Amino acid sequence: MISTLGKTAEREKVIDYAAAYSPYFQAVFAAKDMKIQSWTDLAGKSVSVVRGGMEDQELAKVVPAGVDVKRFEDNTATVAAFVAGQTQVIATSASVAAQMLSKNPRLNAEYKLLLKDSPNYVGVAKGEDALRAKVNSIIAEARAKGELDALSKKWLGRPAGDLPL
Repeated sequence: MISTLGKTAEREKVIDYAAAYSPYFQAVFAAKDMKIQSWTDLAGKSVSVVRGGMEDQELAKVVPAGVDVKRFEDNTATVAAFVAGQTQVIATSASVAAQMLSKNPRLNAEYKLLLKDSPNYVGVAKGEDALRAKVNSIIAEARAKGELDALSKKWLGRPAGDLPL
């Protein structure tokens, strides 16, 4: 199974995991020329986020006073608000951001701050140790060659980094 599969204790009861192959994260994205290096840099800015979503929950833990958090009902409305300039910043998942940035290069936006890290894994059936070992070998080779970092940077805006094994 490969499809932005996060590792959870509940899932580990029924499947085994190969090594993580890509980062998956929720983050804050904004224009490249906007200085955002810490959560305090969001003060005085507007941020779009999906109401009640993981990003909203994580943002609530770190957002300082003076941030105008605008909550929307779904990813489409959240992205539309950012693209239209109704907000200066967007809090969303790496995959939503990647799609938004590829469709709207004029935004000249980039990854700024991490909300939550949740790497992607390959799931294999329990007991399929040979398959899991082969998948791990492929992932290790791609990691060693820098291919995972390059693909992650291209599609998600930041290198894969030190993914869990």
